[in-house]
Amino acid sequence: MTTALRILLLDDDTFMLELLTEMLHGLGYDNVRAESDARRALAALPEFGPDLLICDLSMPDMDGIEYLRAAAEARFDGSVVLLSGMDSGILRAAETLAMAQGLTILGACSKPVPRTALADLLAQAWQQRQARPRPPAHGGVK
Repeated sequence: MTTALRILLLDDDTFMLELLTEMLHGLGYDNVRAESDARRALAALPEFGPDLLICDLSMPDMDGIEYLRAAAEARFDGSVVLLSGMDSGILRAAETLAMAQGLTILGACSKPVPRTALADLLAQAWQQRQARPRPPAHGGVK
């Protein structure tokens, strides 16, 4: 099953990006863009037009909370999954802050996210996408 769901991955750990990309491809999601730099990922929002953002919280320069605040200011209207190697209290606090910014948070997961949990979150993201059709991204997929 291949869906048209556009997924943007943001994590400063390139191994984690590769792992997530492989998991997504294995689950039938091929329209994936991986970024290890938050500023490039911000630029990708209007260009790539992701339906789902999977975002690490702990990153240098611009952490996940700062990135999500900027994404909300850029009027990102897709769904968000938060990832972190930190404890669950940090994940819950980040989830609350992101929702306060007006973002649709599907979940907050510890790394590495289990394949079954990822599949469930992707199904939720697809339902959200179906409920709110969006125009194709400007500039296409890179």
